[in-house]
Amino acid sequence: MSNTTDILKDLNDRSRDVFRAVVESYLENGDPVGSRTLTRSLNEKVSAATVRNVMQDLEYLGLLNSPHTSAGRVPTQMGLRMFVDGLLEVGDLNVQDRQKIDETMGGNTSGVGSMLDRVGAALSGVTQGASLVLTPKHEAEIRHIEFVTLGHDRALVVLVFSDGHVENRLFKPPPGQTPSSMREAANFLNALIEGRTLSDVRGVIQEEIKARQQQIDGLAREMIESGLAAWEDEGTDAARLIVRGRANLLAEAGAAEELDRIRNLFDDLERKRDIEEFLQLTEDGEGVRIFIGSENKLFSLSGSSLVVSPYMNADRKIIGAVGVIGPTRLNYGRIVPIVDYTAQLVGKLLSDRS
Repeated sequence: MSNTTDILKDLNDRSRDVFRAVVESYLENGDPVGSRTLTRSLNEKVSAATVRNVMQDLEYLGLLNSPHTSAGRVPTQMGLRMFVDGLLEVGDLNVQDRQKIDETMGGNTSGVGSMLDRVGAALSGVTQGASLVLTPKHEAEIRHIEFVTLGHDRALVVLVFSDGHVENRLFKPPPGQTPSSMREAANFLNALIEGRTLSDVRGVIQEEIKARQQQIDGLAREMIESGLAAWEDEGTDAARLIVRGRANLLAEAGAAEELDRIRNLFDDLERKRDIEEFLQLTEDGEGVRIFIGSENKLFSLSGSSLVVSPYMNADRKIIGAVGVIGPTRLNYGRIVPIVDYTAQLVGKLLSDRS
């Protein structure tokens, strides 16, 4: 794929104006744009034939495409990327949009989870897209660990943190566990966790298990390793992703094939595939990032776009992200400041709580 910045520089003023007009019209109504329609919207008085020739040149460059047998053109993914990178005009946050977000997040008394759930609802409501909110990992020091038997094939690992936060995680224990092996496993872990966060303690535990294999009962060792797996499995990070506004995307879909692609996207999100990649999208730098179609594999099959921004704690460390999923013809100029403002507001609210 050619460098879109170089292509944009090489376009003359007329080609750039025609290209901008096609994309802006497409983003507004989603329909292919014909040469006769464009002649009425361009500032420069040119014939439909001239505009048609320019559109053919833009199609040759890979920026426009003719869907089916339509005489009109729509931007390609490459064309949308060039528009977003070089021609997109991002305005200030709309006053009404700001008020809706502020109102939804008013009342700073409930827990972080409830607040972030309201953030997701606000984003999907204001943008009429689907929202994603990646919540922070709990990084307080662990005070106590306990294993609780719920049945022969079910157990609970209870984590008590120094700030009073408690997490219960269900897992399947190894066969043959006894109350004494579970107590030994818990005692072993509690001797190691003092002053450590959940992230810190994982590597320490693995090293201690290797170093003290002869001292630890086999059943207790299996229990410890199963507990570690319960902390590190998909469910741990999966619980961090809040998805709201699915119906908005489904309502935008037209053909049955498009509906299936969007349903598959939500199935992947429900199974929380590639969540770490979602966070990685934001860790490469501050500010809002835009991913169009296949530029991110999580959204490639659905043909959707993602506008995402990280939010930070008081120490300026990235701890989560907020984003909006929509069709590739999103109103990027409006969505970008909404996502940016929301991310900054979430970071401030979380910093004020700490």
